[in-house]
Amino acid sequence: MEQSGQQPWIARWRCFVYIAAFVTFWSEASAQISYSISEEVKEGSVVGNIAKDLGIDKATLKAREYRIVGSSTEPLFRFNMDDGILYVSRKVDREEICERSKACIINLKTVLENPLEIHYVAIEVQDVNDHSPVFPEKQKRLEIFESTLPGARFQLQPARDPDAGQFTVQQYKLSQNDHFRLEVKERGEDRKMPFLILQKQLDREAMREHKLLLTAIDGGRPARSGTVEIVIQVLDFNDNSPIFTKDVYSAILNENADLGTLVIQVNATDLDEGANCEIVYAFGKEVDLHLQKLFNIDSETGEIKVTGEIDFEQNESYEIDIQASDKGTIPISTYKSVIIKVIDYNDNPPEIEITSFSKSVPEDSRIGTTVALISINDLDSGPNGKVSCFIRNDCPFAITPSLRDNMYAVVTKSKLDREVKSFYELTVVAKDTGEPPLSYEKTISVVVSDVNDNRPQFSLSPYTFYVTENNDLAAPVFSVRASDLDDSDNAHISYYIPRESSGKTFGLFLNINSETGDISALKSFDFETLKTFQFQVVATDSGTPSLSSNVTVHVFILDQNDNAPVILYPVSSNGSAEGVEEIPRNVNAGHLVTKVRAYDADIGYNGWLLFSLQEVTAHSLFGLDRYTGQIRTLRSFTETDEAEHKLLILVKDNGNVSLSATATVVVKLVEPREAFAAADVKSATKDDEDNNVTFYLMITLGSVSTLFLISIIVLIAMQCSKSTDYTSKYLQETNYDGTLCHSIQYRSGDKRYMLVGPRMSIGSTIAPGSHANTLVLPDRRGTSTEVR
Repeated sequence: MEQSGQQPWIARWRCFVYIAAFVTFWSEASAQISYSISEEVKEGSVVGNIAKDLGIDKATLKAREYRIVGSSTEPLFRFNMDDGILYVSRKVDREEICERSKACIINLKTVLENPLEIHYVAIEVQDVNDHSPVFPEKQKRLEIFESTLPGARFQLQPARDPDAGQFTVQQYKLSQNDHFRLEVKERGEDRKMPFLILQKQLDREAMREHKLLLTAIDGGRPARSGTVEIVIQVLDFNDNSPIFTKDVYSAILNENADLGTLVIQVNATDLDEGANCEIVYAFGKEVDLHLQKLFNIDSETGEIKVTGEIDFEQNESYEIDIQASDKGTIPISTYKSVIIKVIDYNDNPPEIEITSFSKSVPEDSRIGTTVALISINDLDSGPNGKVSCFIRNDCPFAITPSLRDNMYAVVTKSKLDREVKSFYELTVVAKDTGEPPLSYEKTISVVVSDVNDNRPQFSLSPYTFYVTENNDLAAPVFSVRASDLDDSDNAHISYYIPRESSGKTFGLFLNINSETGDISALKSFDFETLKTFQFQVVATDSGTPSLSSNVTVHVFILDQNDNAPVILYPVSSNGSAEGVEEIPRNVNAGHLVTKVRAYDADIGYNGWLLFSLQEVTAHSLFGLDRYTGQIRTLRSFTETDEAEHKLLILVKDNGNVSLSATATVVVKLVEPREAFAAADVKSATKDDEDNNVTFYLMITLGSVSTLFLISIIVLIAMQCSKSTDYTSKYLQETNYDGTLCHSIQYRSGDKRYMLVGPRMSIGSTIAPGSHANTLVLPDRRGTSTEVR
C-alpha cells in the first residue's frame, strides 16, 4: 500500500520536472541567495528564510508553490511552505560532501511557479573539527639491531585527518624515552612526515623491546588527537653497520656534462664478516625522483654517474643522501650526504629587456637626454654572466650604465638634426665575457621629431619678373615659392607683402595668395607710367615660435603697342591735324615744302613710325620721305598746275597690330616776289641746317653705338668672372621726331632683350621725368652705373 501510494506522487513529480525544464526557456533566473552553515548541525536546524530574502509573503508562497528541484533521493535540506524557511533534513558531513576541499559550497536550484522563476541558493558548509587524526595502523613494529648507531633514521607513516585547513594534523609528539627522538619534515602542503631518530645505541641484553607512543595533534580548539603504538624489537644480529671512509663527500661537476660522466665514488666498510660485511649502495629513501633521473649510483661500486641534463641555471648544487647497507639477514644501513657543486658553463646568451622607451625624441634635445632604459640579464654566473653593452651602429646615441646593476640608459651623445636624418634603428648588443663569449642583439627604432629650427627658403633671391603692360587681372602675374626643411606645421608656409617693404605704394595694387605665393595685380600695369619697381615678400612658417624670411622681387614692365602715334605738326585748334604751307610757284624740284612731326609713347618697334602719302591732288608734284616725314617737290610747277593742293599723310607705328594717325597738309602756290625770294634763301638755309643735323646725328649714333658695345663687353666680362643676378632698367624716350631708328641690346640674368626705337632729333625736347633709354650695369662694389 505504501509503495502504490507513492507512485502517483512520483509521476506528478516527474511531470513537474518536465514542465519546469520547458518553461525555463521562457523565464529568467533571479539572483543567487547565499547562506552559510556549519557541518554537523542538528536535523531541523534553520538554514535561512528564503521567502523573506526573496520578498515573497506566505500567501503568495503557497499560491505559487515554491520548491527545490534536482535534489538527490536523500536531500540534505527541505523547504517549509508554511513559513518559507529552509531547514536541514539530515546530518551534513562536510568531509563526505567535499572531501578535503578548502571551500565547500552546495548549490540548490529552486523553482517558483505561476509565473515560473528560477532561483539559485548557495549554501557554504563551514568545516568543524569533527575528526581526529588517524594512523594507518594501531601498532607499528620496527626491528632494529642493537648495533645500530645513534643518528639512524626510521620513517614512520603519517596520520590522516579528513578535516581541512587548520583542523588537519599540525604536530607530532613522542612519548618520553632515552633512546629515540622525533623529527618531523614538511612534505608538501598540509603534510608532515615523522621520523624516528636513534639518539642512544640500543642494548638488547638490557631491553629486548621498546614501546613508544606517537601522538598526532590537529589545530582545532579544542584539539583532537590520534595515537599509534610503536613497538621496537631489538635484534641481536649483525651488530656492526657500514661506515663510510670519508666524513664528507663533495664533488665538482661541469654544467652540461655528458651522460655517463663519473661524478664521485663513495666507499663504505663493515667490520662484520661474510654477507654481513658486503655493502650495497643506494640512494636514500627520501631522495627526490628528479635527482634520481639526473644521477645513478652503482649498487656494487658506489660510483655516482650522470644520467640526465645538468643545468647550472636550475640548480647550482645538489645534495644527495646515499645509503650503504650490508647483506646481513637483517641489513644495516648507514646514510651519508654527497654534495655536488655544478660549475657554470657559458650556455646562456645575455637577455635585453626594454623597460622604458621614448619612441620620439625632439631634434633639439640636449646631449645626454635619455631615450630608453634597458635591462640586461644573463643567467650564467661569474665571467659568464658579466655583460658589456654597446650600440653597434655609428649614430648620435650611446649607452651609459645606470645607478642600478644590469641597468643601462640609451642617451644622445651628439646633436640631432631631423633634416639630416629623422629615423634611426639602433642595434643594441649585449656581450658576456665567457669563453667563448655569447651575445644578443635587439633593435630599437627611434624617431627624431621636428623642431621649428629652419626658416623658409625662397627658390630664388632676388626674384626678377618681366610683365607685359595691360596684364590680365584674372590670372596671377607672377609667383614666388619658398620651402621649409621642417615638418608638419613647422613647414606650412604662408606669404604676405609688408606694406613698408619698398617705402612706396606698390603693395596697394598687388595681392598675394598666402597659401600658394601667387601674386596678382589689382590694376593693370602701364609701361608709360611705371617701367620698373621692387617690393618685399615675407614667407612665415606655422611653427611655435614661427620663423620667417623675406625676398626682394624686381618687376620690369614690358611695353605693348597701346599708344597711337600723335602728330605734332600740323595741328589745329579743333584737334584735327591740318596745316597750310605757302610756297612760290617758281621753286625747283627737291624743294622742302614742310616736315610732318609725330611721336609715339611706345618704344621699340611699337614706337617706330613710318610716313606714307595716302591722298594727293597731283602725284607728280610732291613726294614724302617715309622715315623723316619730309614733303618735297618732285618737279617744278607749271602754269597749268593748280594753285592749291591737299595732301593726306598717314603716320603708323610698327607694332604687331599697328596703330596710326592722319594729317592733312594744304600747299598753296603763290607768285614769286622779293619776300618769296628771301623765303627761298631761308628755305635753302634751313635745308642746309637739316643736312648738318643729319651729320651730327650720325656722329651721335656712332658714339652711342661704340659706348654700347664697350658696355656689352664689360657686362660679358663681369658675367664670366662672377655669376651675379642684376637688374636692367630702361625708360621710354617720349619725344622724338621719327626720323631714324636705333636699337639697344641688354641682358638681365639669363635673358637677353633688344629695344628698338626712333632716334632723337637735335632740337627735340624730352618730356619732364623721362630718362630716355637707360641701361643699368652693377659694378663689383654693389653700386649701379648707368650707361645712356
